Amino acid sequence: MSMKEMLSRVPSILMLGAVYVAYVLIGGVVFWKLEGDLGQKDIGLLLLKKKSLLTRYTCLNQEGLEAVAQVVQDASKAGLSLKGNYTADGFWKFTSSAVFAATVVTTIGYGNMSPSSTAAQIFCVFFAVFGIPLNMVVLNRVGKYMLAIERNISDFLEVRTGRRRCTRFFVHLVSYLGGAVLFFVMPMTVFQLHEGWTFSQAIYYCFITLSTIGFGDFVADSNPDKVYPEWYSVLMASWIFFGLAWLSLLINHSIDILERLNSHFKQRWGGQKQQGEAGGADVDNPDTQVEEEDEIKKPPITQ
Repeated sequence: MSMKEMLSRVPSILMLGAVYVAYVLIGGVVFWKLEGDLGQKDIGLLLLKKKSLLTRYTCLNQEGLEAVAQVVQDASKAGLSLKGNYTADGFWKFTSSAVFAATVVTTIGYGNMSPSSTAAQIFCVFFAVFGIPLNMVVLNRVGKYMLAIERNISDFLEVRTGRRRCTRFFVHLVSYLGGAVLFFVMPMTVFQLHEGWTFSQAIYYCFITLSTIGFGDFVADSNPDKVYPEWYSVLMASWIFFGLAWLSLLINHSIDILERLNSHFKQRWGGQKQQGEAGGADVDNPDTQVEEEDEIKKPPITQ
C-alpha cells in the first residue's frame, strides 16, 4: 500500500477512533455516576459494621478480625460454606471442573475459581492455547449451520410468498426472538429457581456469560450453601456452548450493520456516491478494496 493510499484512510480511521473513544468515555461517566456514590455509601456502611463488630466482641481485636477475614476469603475461593458444621466438596468436583474447562476455552473466565498448583497453572496455559482456537472453529461451524438453516427457511418461504425483503425480515425477527427466548428467558427462569436471583440479576448474568465478559460477580452452580441436581452442570455447559454460537452470530450481524452504516456515511460525506454513479465503481478507495477482499475471503455458508 502506497503512502497516498494510507493517508486516504486516515480520516475514516480517525472518525471511527473518535467514536470508539467517545463511546468508552461516556460509558465510564455513566458507571461513575451510577456506582460512585453508591460505592462510597457501601464503604461507609462496612466501616460502621466493622466498628460495631469490634465493640460487640471485645475479645476480637484488629489482628483477630484480619485472621477471620482471611479464613472467610480462603473458604470463598475454595467453594466452602462457613454456615453450619457440615463439609462440602468445594469447587473442584468433576462437574465443576468440566464447567471451568469450558469457561477457559470460551474465554469467559469468571474468576471465582482458578488453579492454585503450579502443575495445574502450567496445564491451564497449554490447555487454553490449543483449546481457544478449537473452540472458535467449532463455534464458527455451528454458527454457519444455524445461519444455513435460517437461510434455507427464508428461501423456502420466499418461493411460497414471492416477497423477498418481507420474508427475510420476518425470518430474522423470528430467529432473534426465538434465540432470545431459548438462551435468555428460559435460562433466566431456571436461574431464578435454582440460584434465587432476581429477574435483573439473571438476565444480567446471561448476557455477561454469553458475551464472554465474565465478571464473576454472579456465577451459577457455585453456591456452596445450595445442593444442585446432577443435570444442572450439563445444562449449564450446553447452554453456554449453543448460546455463544447464537450470540456470536447476532454480534456478527450487528457488525455488518455498523459496516454498512459506515460505508453509507462515507459515501454521503465524501461525495463517493455521486462519483460512483458518474464513473462506475471507485477502485482507488482502499476501504472499498478491503471490504471487497473481506467478502471474497468469507467462506461459503453451505457446501
